[in-house]
Amino acid sequence: MNEEHYHEPVMLKECLDGLVIEPDGIYVDVTYGGGGHSKAILNQLGENGRLFGFDQDIDATTQLIQDDRLTFVQHNFRFLKRFLRLEGVTQVDGILADLGVSSHQLNEAERGFSYRFDALLDMRMNQVGEVTAADILRTYNVEQLQQIFSDYGEVRNAKTLAQAIVAERENREIKTITDFLTILGPLVRGRRARYLAQVFQALRIEVNDEMGALRDFLTEALEVLKPGGRLVVMSYHSLEDRYVKNFIKKGSFDGEFIKDDFGKIYRPFKIITKKAVEASAEELKINSRARSAKLRIAEKTLDV
Repeated sequence: MNEEHYHEPVMLKECLDGLVIEPDGIYVDVTYGGGGHSKAILNQLGENGRLFGFDQDIDATTQLIQDDRLTFVQHNFRFLKRFLRLEGVTQVDGILADLGVSSHQLNEAERGFSYRFDALLDMRMNQVGEVTAADILRTYNVEQLQQIFSDYGEVRNAKTLAQAIVAERENREIKTITDFLTILGPLVRGRRARYLAQVFQALRIEVNDEMGALRDFLTEALEVLKPGGRLVVMSYHSLEDRYVKNFIKKGSFDGEFIKDDFGKIYRPFKIITKKAVEASAEELKINSRARSAKLRIAEKTLDV
């Protein structure tokens, strides 16, 4: 399977322009996927350049580019600094992150990411992870379920949905996508496809601790970037984008500025994109996944 079928790289030119690639630089693609972005980065590197690709999904190993300049790391990007240090690298020139689920993961029915297929409710990006979506539906209480559907999916009737899940599991197991859709059917508000996408997104984020991983990643990215190094991040839902926006602007996730003892505001990045960049009309015609993508680019300041 080639990378075009595995995962069409979103806003490829904009990402490459944002990285400002130096031929002899060291770069990291923390969401390797089908290797589309990585291949384009390698094309701009010279013989002494280096690229590290991270992906916790073992399926990504089937898409590895045979290039001595590429080092693949099969781990979650939240451990960025640790695994770069194991490779003898403490600072890099640029980091690219294309967040969210890949087209490949959505299209592989047995992975359980999409409501379009029937399969076990899995949703693990790391297939050796312990907790599946079915585990969450089986064990979380009403308050916990309501919170993830509200916070991660912006589901309007999150409380009603949470109560319905807890009531239904008293009578039968909720193990498959079909089992879950039976519960969701009468509860759909607005467009069915949008509602289901929001619910499945919320579950996926919880299964993979995506928000915790994003916080860890951004913190470590700031540490390993050289002064003047570029951070390029694409997000696909509002909570992700808010974390990225707050962090590059204020160095925090809650939107509060950090000040030192003298009242000086901590500014870890120079913001390159004042507003999030969105895909062009031309790209949207050929890649529907780009529709919700928001790209933010920042440059590490010299005084961090």
